[in-house]
Amino acid sequence: MINSSSPQPPASGSEDDDVETIVRAGPGGAVAVAGIATAVVVGLWFAFYLLVFLPRSVP
Repeated sequence: MINSSSPQPPASGSEDDDVETIVRAGPGGAVAVAGIATAVVVGLWFAFYLLVFLPRSVP
C-alpha cells in the first residue's frame, strides 16, 4: 500500500550464519555424484576391455 513502510532487509549477521551453516555441511551430494560417475566410467572401461579387447586377442 502507499502508506505502508518499506520492508527492512534482514540483518546481515543472520545471512552470514545461514551461509556458514550451509558451508559447514559440506559437499556430500557432489562427492556422491562424482563417485557414482567414476564408478560407471571404470565399469564401462572394464566391460569394453573384457568384451572387445580380450576376444580379439585370442587367435
